[in-house]
Amino acid sequence: MHADFQPCAYIMASARHGTLYTGVTSHLIQRVRQHRGGSFGGFTDRYGVKTLVWLELAGTMHAAITREKQIKNWQRKWKIELIEAANPDWRDLAEELGLPPLSGGHRPPFPRHAGLDPASTTTAAQCIPDQGERVTSLVRG
Repeated sequence: MHADFQPCAYIMASARHGTLYTGVTSHLIQRVRQHRGGSFGGFTDRYGVKTLVWLELAGTMHAAITREKQIKNWQRKWKIELIEAANPDWRDLAEELGLPPLSGGHRPPFPRHAGLDPASTTTAAQCIPDQGERVTSLVRG
C-alpha cells in the first residue's frame, strides 16, 4: 500500500449551512488543494465549495465509497447534524492538516474557533498523511 494512501469520505462547504459537497478520496490534502484551486471545475468550483468541514477515515477504499454513497443519500438536515456533531464551529479542517487559510473572497463567513476543545471538537491534524507520514486514526472528543 502507498504511504500516502488513506481512504476517507469528506464534506466540503461554501459557508456555514451553505452549499455542501460529499466526496471520497485516498489522499485528502491533494483533493482539498484541487477543490480550492478549482482544478475540477464543475459543481464545487461553480458554487465556491472550498472549506473542509467534516471527514471520516476508512480502512479501505470500498468502505470509504460506501460511506460517501450513504451520506449522499441523506437529507440535507442529517448532513448538517453530522458536521455539527463533530465540528460545531464549522472550522476549516484543512488548516489543521497544514494547508494555509483560505484568502480573499473565498474565506467562508462563519466564526473561527480560537482553540480546540477536545471534549467537543474533531481535529484533523493527525489523521491524514502528509509528506510521507501515515496516520490512521481520527481524534474525536
